[in-house]
Amino acid sequence: MNTEHVVAGTTPDMNDVVGTHDILLLTLDTLRYDVAVELAAAGRTPHLARLLPDGGWERRHAPGSFTYASHLAMLAGFLPTPASPGPHPRLFAAAFPGSVSTFDRTWTFTAADLPAGLAEAGYHTACVGGTGFFNRRSALGSVLPNMFAESHWQESFGVTDPHSFENQVECAVGITESLPPEQPLFMLLNVSALHQPNWFHLPGATRDAGDTRDSHAAALEYVDRHLPPLLTAMAARRRCFVIACSDHGTAYGEDGHTGHRIGHEVVWTIPYTHAVLPHRYRGDTKETNR
Repeated sequence: MNTEHVVAGTTPDMNDVVGTHDILLLTLDTLRYDVAVELAAAGRTPHLARLLPDGGWERRHAPGSFTYASHLAMLAGFLPTPASPGPHPRLFAAAFPGSVSTFDRTWTFTAADLPAGLAEAGYHTACVGGTGFFNRRSALGSVLPNMFAESHWQESFGVTDPHSFENQVECAVGITESLPPEQPLFMLLNVSALHQPNWFHLPGATRDAGDTRDSHAAALEYVDRHLPPLLTAMAARRRCFVIACSDHGTAYGEDGHTGHRIGHEVVWTIPYTHAVLPHRYRGDTKETNR
């Protein structure tokens, strides 16, 4: 099976997508745009590359500089914005007067957030969390997962586990297999592996040396290696509309900065793509459709 790519630079008619496709929002937490582009060009992320149009990752601006703010925005329909001057049509939008980014191809909802809107349209909504804002260990850590009918987080999904993405994928596959075939699914999977600490993904790195841009890149390669079962599962029941993007970037010493929740270019500039997986797409296929 081939990946069917949405044409780069155009907005699909989401009114045709919602109700007929499963939807996966794959947030690659903390992924930097420059690292994503560099690895794609070098052929180091072949599975993610199947989700990219010929132009590769699209350069966009994050809706927030850290996980909580960015996910709140995305789950209200404010996905990362193209870096070129707008306005840019949005895929999803809450219905409110005066919106300049709601077009005829935008799927609009009257609920306060996207999961609730999709639930009203008949979707089962599920969240597989990664970073601490999904762990339900506090009122703050419950805000995002509470938007979903089903949510999962455990220590092995978190930033300190070297096998976090494999564990998250296993959970996500289980969700898809437990649903009736006729039940459409909206899933958010917040990938934690790229977030600090990530030194353990780089062969030969040590805790004392800490995280680096190279270990960030190695974490992305790790995620890519374990991506196929997720894509296969998400397309097993029907066509799947995939949105893969970062929620924000992070700094590794640029201009003296480390981390995120700051107004730096490496934090605000992020990679984005969307694609349609045909029904019964095999994530490990070597075929692509450009």
